[in-house]
Amino acid sequence: MDLQSASMLQSIHGRISNMGPLAPPLVVVGATLMCIWLAHYFLKKINHRRRLQAVLPPGSMGLPLLGETLEFFARSPSMDLLPFFKRRMERFGPIFKTNLVGKDLIVSLDPDINHYVLQQEEKAFHIWFPESFMRLLGEENIAKVYGSLHKNTRNMIRRVFGPENLRLVLLHDMQGAVEKTLSSWHDSGSVELKPALSSMIFGIAAKWMIGHEASVLSGDLWKNFDAFNQGLLSFPLYIPGTAFYRCMQGRNNVMKTLKQVLDERRKKAETPERMDFIDVIVSELNKENPALSENLALNVLFLMIFASFETTSSGLTAALKFLSDNPRALQELEEEHQQIRARRADPNTGVTWEEYKSMKFTSHVINESLRLANVAPVLFRKATQDVNIKGYTIPEGWILMICPPAVHFNPTKYEDPNVFNPWRWKLGAPRILLPLDPD
Repeated sequence: MDLQSASMLQSIHGRISNMGPLAPPLVVVGATLMCIWLAHYFLKKINHRRRLQAVLPPGSMGLPLLGETLEFFARSPSMDLLPFFKRRMERFGPIFKTNLVGKDLIVSLDPDINHYVLQQEEKAFHIWFPESFMRLLGEENIAKVYGSLHKNTRNMIRRVFGPENLRLVLLHDMQGAVEKTLSSWHDSGSVELKPALSSMIFGIAAKWMIGHEASVLSGDLWKNFDAFNQGLLSFPLYIPGTAFYRCMQGRNNVMKTLKQVLDERRKKAETPERMDFIDVIVSELNKENPALSENLALNVLFLMIFASFETTSSGLTAALKFLSDNPRALQELEEEHQQIRARRADPNTGVTWEEYKSMKFTSHVINESLRLANVAPVLFRKATQDVNIKGYTIPEGWILMICPPAVHFNPTKYEDPNVFNPWRWKLGAPRILLPLDPD
């Protein structure tokens, strides 16, 4: 026994002696309780480890600290399933464990497991995002919203983007923006498609989110949102000059602007006839017991603007690329729209809701483009309880990474999955487009 241990024991013995005749019973009770607690703790840890070792999927945790992060973030030149996933599926099967950015998780490339997990939303699983992404979203964000609060937030979004507004107003606004953008492209020698489409969709989204202020602020807003987007999937290194640092700065600048717009809107007494999303937020915040805080409302607003223009522009860019490589599909698409125009009294009138719903081949092109583009390459869910499925256990608290491309490029679901073939939807291809169709 070393001197420090002997000194500590002597000190404890002295304190017990000073307690008088009560000391022995208290010592016995205390020691007994401590032994019970320690036994319970270590048994729990041992059983937990044995349980995990017995039922976790196969896989590798990679290097200390880094795990398999570097290989996961390696760029791939094609839109096919990432080589990271392909190699592990060949080695371990469609469900395996790994470690990314210091986080142990389970990856599922299995269509049945993915379908089941998405069906269990807010039951056995809930939405989860990596720590670096949560830092970008802020302390209060929609990723932490569950139950009734999540339902209330969705209802707020539907007040602006529900079917009625989509049918009566948004379709018309979208057509006007597209015509204006195409007209500006006509005079340009060339167009960088993805940024141009992102800018167009951003203008529409900002108008519906924050109203007329968007036209004044759109330049700065777009610049900062673009910085956020460029660093979103970068390595989370918060050092000036890195993409992640610029991403964080872009988000902070956007949040300041949105806060200013919200403050100005709250000063106005009247409620406009046509409400944008920030009007809906003001209406909610002015209630005696609002369903969400101002910080959460601003974070929802931020994510709504970002998600609307980034995913839509990515899907549109992919669709135009696929069509340019497939003259037959482009011709059939043009014929469908020419037939719609021919049925009108005035060919130059705007698209009606009925015409939109009649665009069958257009919907096939959209479905096929979304399948191949994979605008959401990965989805994360956190297990709220132990989940047993296909001989494995996803333990409570563990993260499951769902990989939509594994379903979209699955040859058992789609014949020649790497080929752009919009006619497959006409012939009854299974509409399994994650995360759009979890059902």
